Amino acid sequence: MTAPTGASPRTRVWIVVLALLLLGGGATAYALRAASGREAAATRPADPGFTLAGGTGALYVRDTATGRVARPDPSAPGGRTAGGPVCDRFHAAADTALCLRRRPGVPARSYVIVLDRQLREVRRMGLPGIPSRARVSASGNMLAWTMFATGDSYARSSFSTRTSVLDLRTGYLIKNIEQIPLTLGGRRHHAPDVNYWGVSFAADDNRFYATVSTEGRTHLVEGDMANWSARTLRENVECPSLSPDGTRLAFKKRVSAGPEEPWRLYVYDLATGREHPVAERRGIDDQALWTDGKTLAYGYGGGVWSVPADGTGTPRLLAPAASSPTVVRPAPTP
Repeated sequence: MTAPTGASPRTRVWIVVLALLLLGGGATAYALRAASGREAAATRPADPGFTLAGGTGALYVRDTATGRVARPDPSAPGGRTAGGPVCDRFHAAADTALCLRRRPGVPARSYVIVLDRQLREVRRMGLPGIPSRARVSASGNMLAWTMFATGDSYARSSFSTRTSVLDLRTGYLIKNIEQIPLTLGGRRHHAPDVNYWGVSFAADDNRFYATVSTEGRTHLVEGDMANWSARTLRENVECPSLSPDGTRLAFKKRVSAGPEEPWRLYVYDLATGREHPVAERRGIDDQALWTDGKTLAYGYGGGVWSVPADGTGTPRLLAPAASSPTVVRPAPTP
């Protein structure tokens, strides 16, 4: 918009102001349309036919390019079928799936979405934080998730997490398990810096394992939902993952004080107390998944990899440009 020749200075100022308002309004409208488009894409449901029903024992991952849950399929374009919902973290077992999806905007907020066997939404909750960890118990009844409240990496010296547990049988939600009575080294422990993350449920839907951080150290915790109690078992254990037979835990162990690849994957035998590293020598910042009783899967470098749990073999790429692996199995027989 150009001011007419001979216009007074005051008129010219108002013309410039009007032009800026018009330009700003157009930019705002464009931004709102773009945000609306992104939100619509993010809320796209699973495609018809893309379910957990046909996936017993099948691997599911999060497709990095689209953010959608996918199944690796060598016969499909790109080697996978990305027909699931959009999630930042995903896990599933039996007839239940858990999808964590970050919402746009500041401060950081996310959706926690519970899905059924057909990957249809049955419950949604809006909670503060950034999605970090997600787990569904083998029965599909118990759900746990961890959100970063501040910071964006477990490698940082200062971060805060909120870990929640939802019982689908009763609908009861524990928004933050930090208030669970904690026994550390045989004594009741109280501290303002307690953080929990990385829950893994046992087959009874009552006992669980998790990481607790306090006073600059991390510990493996065994929790009891019915008695609402937790006790530490050993130090330097993060993101435990219980094996299908309930005898071993895969976890990441800090082996370096520096921020570059500070962890290695280990396996811990609950009966003997012995641990050993797996053949993956790179720094893994993930909660490993047991694809069966012998193999672990995990995210690294933008892809999903696997390695034998007994320390032999070599890492193998399962799915490039993917994260958040899960294998859907039927619920265990009572």
